[in-house]
Amino acid sequence: MKKVFKNPWFFLIAVFSVLILLGPYLVSQVSALDRSTYQSLKSFNEILDTIEKQYVETVDKKTLIQGAINGMMKTLDPHSTYMTAEMYKELDVETKGSFGGIGIEITIKKDILTVVSPIEDTPAFNAGIKAGDQIVRIDGKPTKDITIVEAVNKLRGPKDTKVSLTIVREDVAKPFDVVLIRAIIKIKSVRSKMLNGNIGYIRLTTFAEKAGEDVKNAVRDLGKTAPLQGLILDLRNNPGGLLNQAVEVSDIFLKSGVIVSTRGRVKMMESKSMAKDDGDEPTCPMIVLVNEGTASASEIVAGALQDNGRALILGTQTFGKGSVQTVIPLDDGSALKLTTAKFYTPKGRSIQADGILPDVLVKFVRTAGEKETPEDTIREKDLKGHIKSPKENEGMDDSPQKELGEINQDNQLKAAVDILKSWEIFRKSR
Repeated sequence: MKKVFKNPWFFLIAVFSVLILLGPYLVSQVSALDRSTYQSLKSFNEILDTIEKQYVETVDKKTLIQGAINGMMKTLDPHSTYMTAEMYKELDVETKGSFGGIGIEITIKKDILTVVSPIEDTPAFNAGIKAGDQIVRIDGKPTKDITIVEAVNKLRGPKDTKVSLTIVREDVAKPFDVVLIRAIIKIKSVRSKMLNGNIGYIRLTTFAEKAGEDVKNAVRDLGKTAPLQGLILDLRNNPGGLLNQAVEVSDIFLKSGVIVSTRGRVKMMESKSMAKDDGDEPTCPMIVLVNEGTASASEIVAGALQDNGRALILGTQTFGKGSVQTVIPLDDGSALKLTTAKFYTPKGRSIQADGILPDVLVKFVRTAGEKETPEDTIREKDLKGHIKSPKENEGMDDSPQKELGEINQDNQLKAAVDILKSWEIFRKSR
């Protein structure tokens, strides 16, 4: 071969001949795609121009383009959104755990703005807003076709300002209005106490900026009160938050092993987080409480502790949000929040749409007089356009506890305490 290509001109002629032979085929493949994209963009520009010139009223081109972008994002999964510069700033405020609003987690279910859960000790919680409530109007304006980002923008606002919600509730005959006064929502993400003298209880409501640090402090403070016989980590109705905080919280209880891995189309989105031995991890038996409102970062923690054999998971099947959203800043100060990967548990299980199935299933027991409404239960697989799990793609039924309603906190907590007490009795009887 070296002798053949000793003359550079011979080499160039050979390459040129191959390109001449294969060129039409290669060009046709590329140009077909280019032509299709070009034709679509040309059509879009024609429509934009026609609307701008001939629509019955004057319209702002920027508003039209904004609407087109929002429409494009709606063709993706429900967690991918476009954020204006103002919305992007709000996202940073939210992760720091303090913002003006009414205190509810919302989603779009069957094209209707629906409450996932009210946040404890907030205007919405105190006014009796419930999981499953449908918000059909905000300040008298219909919420039909509203996006999550648009709804959040309408619900948040300065402290002491009013916002009116028109609510449809399944067991109430007619829609009714609730007027709420916005407050500064300071989410105290961690609460802790001792139960039965020596069982530690930690309630984690969201994975905000300092969740890991707060949980670690709570574990340390509980240990000072008395030697821990057991520990309960309550992740019910925790909608998630920051991925790095999920890793930090998991690492508090693990000495080694995988915590979570992520995989996406782009190589740079692949990662694996490992636990490290800090020498101060609690060694007592542990139970994690979960329900349908346990989502995203909460499911990462539950999956990590379950797969590593560190904790017993008790409750009902979790929400099933196992996708990673990457915030991509744009030149004009706006940003894309785009789904770029999926979460996987240490044993390689996908959380997406499947959720975490507890080791011990405890069905919700409603208080006297409360009607059981399984329809209120919202999970990732109920959201329009969600990314399907492998089981769904194969046509399998992945919801063995579909009939379950909401979880009553007291009866689950009692079950967890009883198990931990029994655990100690069995240990002593050996």
